[in-house]
Amino acid sequence: MPEIRVCVTQQQDTTASVAEIRQHRVGVDRPAAKGGSDTGPMGGELLLASIGGCFMSNLIATAKARDVAARDLSVQVAGEVGGTPPHFQRIQLTVSSAGLERSELEKLATIAERGCVVANTLKGTTEIKLIVG
Repeated sequence: MPEIRVCVTQQQDTTASVAEIRQHRVGVDRPAAKGGSDTGPMGGELLLASIGGCFMSNLIATAKARDVAARDLSVQVAGEVGGTPPHFQRIQLTVSSAGLERSELEKLATIAERGCVVANTLKGTTEIKLIVG
């Protein structure tokens, strides 16, 4: 499998940084309450966005491969932090769609989760729960 690379660079003398991903740039920072300037999401928030985005792209591809007209797909991602050192102990993905029967969405979501690189990477260290709403 090909290697994926990202470059993260501090922005001047601030708490902010920018991640360069192919031709994309994503800001990363800490909230003001944690000593940051709040110019972007925290790394942990981006990790949740990463698992949500990875899952969603697999869900869309799974539906298209089966000629299923899935519309208004949504995934809500929640992470529970705990432990020492702090880490995500649990991540919950709640997926929904307009127009799909629950059983069909469950099947597509199960297949999509199996193909999600981010979820597969975290399994074994983080509990990942998939809920179909």
